[in-house]
Amino acid sequence: MEKMRIQKYLSLCGVTSRRAAEDDIKNGIVYVNGKVCEIGQVIDPAVDTVTYKGKKVIAKRESDRIYVILNKPRGYITTSSDELGRKTVLDLVSDISERIYPVGRLDRDSEGLLLLTNDGELTNILTHPTHKIPKIYHVKFAGKITEEQLSTLRSPLVIDGYKIKPVQTDVIRMTDNETVLEFTLFEGRNRQIRKMAEAAGLRIIRLTRIAIGNIKLGNLAPGKYKYLTGKQVQYLKEKGI
Repeated sequence: MEKMRIQKYLSLCGVTSRRAAEDDIKNGIVYVNGKVCEIGQVIDPAVDTVTYKGKKVIAKRESDRIYVILNKPRGYITTSSDELGRKTVLDLVSDISERIYPVGRLDRDSEGLLLLTNDGELTNILTHPTHKIPKIYHVKFAGKITEEQLSTLRSPLVIDGYKIKPVQTDVIRMTDNETVLEFTLFEGRNRQIRKMAEAAGLRIIRLTRIAIGNIKLGNLAPGKYKYLTGKQVQYLKEKGI
C-alpha cells in the first residue's frame, strides 16, 4: 500500500468507515506507532503500526474480503453497535467469522436489501454522493393517492434544506385501501422517501428496498443473507464509479 491518510487506511482495512474513523480518532482510540494519531495524519502502511481499540490493524487481502446481501427485517438498527442495546443488523450475520459492516443505511422501520462487507474501498464508492447505481424501493401507502400527491412525489422537493433531483416514481398497484409505488433513487438522502411522503401528506405502511442496481433481493427470506457472486461484486465496483 502507498502512503495515505489514516481515515482512508482504516476504511480500506475494513475496520470502519472514513466518517466513523474521524470520530474514533477524536475519541483517542486510534494509535500510530504507540501514539494517539490525528485526523488527516498520513501513514505508511509498510512501516507504521496502527492499532484500533487496542488491536493491530492489518490490511485485508483480496481473498479475505466478504460481500453479502442481507434481507433486513423491520426493528433492526443499521449500525455496528447500539448504545441502547437494540438489535443491530450485525446480529443477523454473527456467524460470519470476519467482521463486516453495512454499506449505507436502512432506518429501523424499513426493510429489505442491505449490503455488508469488509471492503472499505467499495463502501466508499457506494456511499459517495456521485455514485451511479440506483436504489429501488417498493412502498405501500394507506389509501388511494391522488394525482396531485403523485405529482408532489415526482417534483424536485426541498428536504432538510437541500433540493433533491426529481425521483422516478411508478405506480405498481392502487386500490381504494392502499397504493404501492416504486421509487428509483440515485441520491438517497437520510430518510428521503419518508420525508417525501410527509411532504405529500401520505402515510407509509411498509417500505422495502428491493434492489441496488441489478443486485436484487429476490426471494431471500427476512433475516437471512447470501454471498454476492464475483460478477455482482465486479458490477458494483464498475458501475459505482
